[in-house]
Amino acid sequence: MTPMSNVSVTKDAAPAAEDLVVLKNVDKHFGALHVLQDINLTIGRGEVVVVIGPSGSGKSTLCRTINRLETIDSGTITIDGKPLPAEGKELARLRADVGMVFQSFNLFAHKTVLENVMLGQIKVRGVDKKAAEEKARSLLDRVGVATQADKYPAQLSGGQQQRVAIARALAMDPKVMLFDEPTSALDPEMINEVLEVMQQLAQNGMTMVVVTHEMGFARSAANRVVFMADGRIVEEATPDQFFSNPRSDRAKDFLSKILHH
Repeated sequence: MTPMSNVSVTKDAAPAAEDLVVLKNVDKHFGALHVLQDINLTIGRGEVVVVIGPSGSGKSTLCRTINRLETIDSGTITIDGKPLPAEGKELARLRADVGMVFQSFNLFAHKTVLENVMLGQIKVRGVDKKAAEEKARSLLDRVGVATQADKYPAQLSGGQQQRVAIARALAMDPKVMLFDEPTSALDPEMINEVLEVMQQLAQNGMTMVVVTHEMGFARSAANRVVFMADGRIVEEATPDQFFSNPRSDRAKDFLSKILHH
């Protein structure tokens, strides 16, 4: 029997002292539907946690509670030691610290790509225009769309728009980035260009929570895979452990459906 500690030497979890996002006993209902059931999850600074599971398992809801796009019924969520604020300016500040990239790109259609990436820096962070533009251009370069800076979102492909959305979130210097199925609205040939940007972020030490159906990304970029079903976290493991030897029947069933077709 191999000792567990040696299974994943390359991707050790972040040290416990550096807990960045902590969910404790989180419960959430939509009417009679119990979408999150007693969720306990701790994400360390610099850790990449990929959340997978069947549709309707609560993955996206979990992701959206971390920046309070969804409220919770009970339990606590803290980011960097502070509880999530309820509303107002504190909440706006929190949302700047927690970057979010959705399925739909949510870019402002009437603003150029450059303006989209500058806006939050100026409005929320109070950065002056010149500095905001410099940073925006360097981030657009980083995600590979520098040449599109003066175009409007509608003039870009889906993959380019999603990379702009990533640059926009990064412009706020977030402590953690949340990705809610960021490639599910994209054509297959565009998926990889977005995943590559995410891979680079992961390699550069960005704390990330990624809800995705992209198992290749989960295998290669995650420190930890969290498998959800029916509103619960059923299993957590390193990618190697999870994909080669899932412990629960639910996970085995899920993997057999997605990996063998």
